Amino acid sequence: MTTIILGSQWGDEGKGKLTDYLLSTNAFDVCARAAGGHNAGHSVRTGGQTYSFHLLPSGLMNPSTENLIGSGVVFNAEAFFKELSQLEAKGLPRVHERIHVSSRCHVNLALHAAVDGLSEAELGVNQIGTTKRGIGPSYSQKAARDGLRIVDVYSDSFEPRLRLLAEGYRKRYGELLKYDVEEELQRFKEYKERLRPHIVDAVEYIRNVQEKGLSVLVEGSQALMLDLDYGSYPFVTSSNCSTGGCIQGLALNPFNIKNIIGVVKAYTTRVGGGPFPTEQLGDIGTMLQEIGGEIGVSTGRRRRCGWLDLVVLKYSTTVNHYTSFNLTKLDVLDTFPTIRVGVAYITPSGERLTSFPADLSLLENCEVEYVDFQGWQSSTKGVRQWNELPPQAQKYIEYIESAVGVKVAYVGTGQDRDDMIIQQ
Repeated sequence: MTTIILGSQWGDEGKGKLTDYLLSTNAFDVCARAAGGHNAGHSVRTGGQTYSFHLLPSGLMNPSTENLIGSGVVFNAEAFFKELSQLEAKGLPRVHERIHVSSRCHVNLALHAAVDGLSEAELGVNQIGTTKRGIGPSYSQKAARDGLRIVDVYSDSFEPRLRLLAEGYRKRYGELLKYDVEEELQRFKEYKERLRPHIVDAVEYIRNVQEKGLSVLVEGSQALMLDLDYGSYPFVTSSNCSTGGCIQGLALNPFNIKNIIGVVKAYTTRVGGGPFPTEQLGDIGTMLQEIGGEIGVSTGRRRRCGWLDLVVLKYSTTVNHYTSFNLTKLDVLDTFPTIRVGVAYITPSGERLTSFPADLSLLENCEVEYVDFQGWQSSTKGVRQWNELPPQAQKYIEYIESAVGVKVAYVGTGQDRDDMIIQQ
């Protein structure tokens, strides 16, 4: 059976910790990534050590788990080998043997990163806030049907096709494009042999896994509000980081999906540009940022912070069909005397919006309708039993469950793997 873990807000909800926790129970045989690239950032903390994942699945933490980078991922070879080396240096066993890469992945090149930065600069004040790692240009070329896949690296056509792509970008950007195609080609002469042991036909791989009845844990990247179709477009990523994107990116049998777990932070954060109705620009936002350690794993950028937004969460649930929630970082709210939850957006004409609008300009003049809760003002850090939570914290969680109609099955109360309340 298959379990899917997805971000329900704008990313950085703590998906890596839940992935690691579930894998530590030895309940899953395979951990897979379905979309995105090395712009993802998952942190796992256990045994006093922190492990950072970007392109690789967090399943490498468990020595008995096989890992797959699926066909929907854009693959950066340099990031792949660098990350494997870092994990190996920290003592994770057999990492090179337990990671497989779909031959159908599109290759994310240094060329794409160079173009990404120029594209963002062209947007000026309307910048999306990308990681400048070339993810958007990689997916653009994929959609334009002139991208290069991993299987193409082993073809005689790879070099002339890469030269043609580079020349096309050179015509557009001229001397502004800082890129050396000869260096890229030389790197791939090395990568192609190092990659060979990892490459699989992922369609056949997943078919065999499912026919054998093995269990699969899908680790989503980014989050629903960054989805290319359903997120706060155009301030989104370039892939489908939804339930549908997982099925597509891995060729999953949808009838084998048992759980779709939405990971939701007890407040809301986002990185980069775009609308954020419940954002707090004053002391509240600063406190959330500092107490929560809200700095991006992949980018090092400070995250924008605000109160929990149930309009976003309900919308996300409608698209992704969560079977349960993992509420993370509850302990970050421990010191707040009042905790607010956004429940609707009120337009200047008085209309009450309870679903996230496609037209982002509607949000510019909206006010947020809040429900206020009394804070518990006591430590929940490390609490692992429901009945040990303060009554006010229980009420806060129960309100979320009731308002959205999804059970909170996991409550995160700290950074460590075992700082988790489980309600099955």
